[in-house]
Amino acid sequence: MTTHLPLAPLAELDTRGPAMFRFRRVGARVLVTNQEGRWLLLEPAEFDAFTRGKVAPGDALFERLKSHNFLRDHYDVRAAAAMLRARKRFLDSGPNLHMAVVTLRCNETCVYCHASRADLDAVHTDMTVETAEKMVDFIFRTTSPFITIEFQGGEPLVNFPVVKHIIVYALTKNRAAAKTLEFTMVSNLSLMDEDKLAYLIDHKVQICTSIDGPAAIHDKQRILPMASAFDTASRWIKRINEAYAAKGLDPTLYHVEALLTTTRATLPQWKEVVDTYVALGCRALFLRPVDPFGFAAKTGPKIEYPRAEYLAFYRRAVDYMLELNARGVEVLERYAAIFLTKILKGEDPNFLDVRWPAGAGLGALAYNHDGRIFTCDEGRMLDAMGDPTFQIGHVATSKYREVVGHETVRAVTIASNLEATPDCVDCTYLPYCGVPPSYSHKTQGTVFGRMRESALCQVHKGIQDYLFEKLGEGDPRTLKTFEQWTTNRPRDHFLQDRP
Repeated sequence: MTTHLPLAPLAELDTRGPAMFRFRRVGARVLVTNQEGRWLLLEPAEFDAFTRGKVAPGDALFERLKSHNFLRDHYDVRAAAAMLRARKRFLDSGPNLHMAVVTLRCNETCVYCHASRADLDAVHTDMTVETAEKMVDFIFRTTSPFITIEFQGGEPLVNFPVVKHIIVYALTKNRAAAKTLEFTMVSNLSLMDEDKLAYLIDHKVQICTSIDGPAAIHDKQRILPMASAFDTASRWIKRINEAYAAKGLDPTLYHVEALLTTTRATLPQWKEVVDTYVALGCRALFLRPVDPFGFAAKTGPKIEYPRAEYLAFYRRAVDYMLELNARGVEVLERYAAIFLTKILKGEDPNFLDVRWPAGAGLGALAYNHDGRIFTCDEGRMLDAMGDPTFQIGHVATSKYREVVGHETVRAVTIASNLEATPDCVDCTYLPYCGVPPSYSHKTQGTVFGRMRESALCQVHKGIQDYLFEKLGEGDPRTLKTFEQWTTNRPRDHFLQDRP
């Protein structure tokens, strides 16, 4: 926080020496960041000397400030511009992530379902072959050289014939387009069988599922009639990982990814959650707070919690994960990896929900089963709840430029520009952050979010406070783990062969 800092009286501030900076107390130190995202953790006395202009040339602090571009007379404009250019490289091309909702039908009932699922007999919510082909045709109009088609639902395995058709059709299209193409699937795995698995593995489809923690929590939150959702997913996670290994793939790189949705029941079981993932061979957790979309809007009173309690849970869980890594057990936390990549590497991993401008419409598009196009998957969920704000086109009738240049895309781009957001422009974490406008729209009634009232902003600040505290402690084992968490490891196996 920016209160109770050893800041000099206004008349004593040095207005000529320091270059532009933002500041925030983190633990016992003061964190300063600049426009391009360089940072330093200063002792209170160092911060006082910096802001008063009492740092003499040649001092160790002077050299630290100079090398990190915090001194006006020594400001390296070219280096700053290059760093900003690297951070915003994701703006160089059009949407690369294309979320295909091939059905709304699902055989599980989740208490927080974000997808607004339909019952298994609701076959009218299946994407047809005709719509699927029009969707793929539209996807390949993107100006991005990279295309990821992500199969979602409902449960995408319910409509597996159309999934297969999309894969074949997209591969055929790519013979001429020569894009860097990959496929991913988000599935609860309960409808998986050996034939489906063989097809998905042969076509290099990355598979992701959900594990909400130990069996008791998972089965209570993700209800599978007549069976244990946890046992079913666990069995297939192990089987899929065996299939990767049988192809000679490195299991530290090629394994099923699993997502966790943190509910009130999860918070006391931070250790059990981590142990469950480790036992399943899942090497990454994403400790996501519950979202206000889909069924979660109705079940919120039962599953929600104060974000301060979530942040306490997060700290305990990641402390334990760091302890495990120090013992040689590799497991990472995705939120931390996203922020640390920006903080330590000066790069943006292009996670669309934690960047600015946001990825909605610029980096991703979501396609409903009926062919309607949305800026993001959350926008599609809001539409299912009766709010069509984020619908921007249809695969059968819309032109590509009409969609990506839609007034809604322009609005969310402006709204997610943190440098023009009153609560963000002076925030120390501006270089590393981002809040989706769809979240602000749902929780505050405007895409121009009021961050001081935003629970998601509270989460992002709290996580970054924790990470900078850990960086400030300087434990060699923690720093080594953070370096591993930000290593960009190649996963070329999942890329389709270029024609």
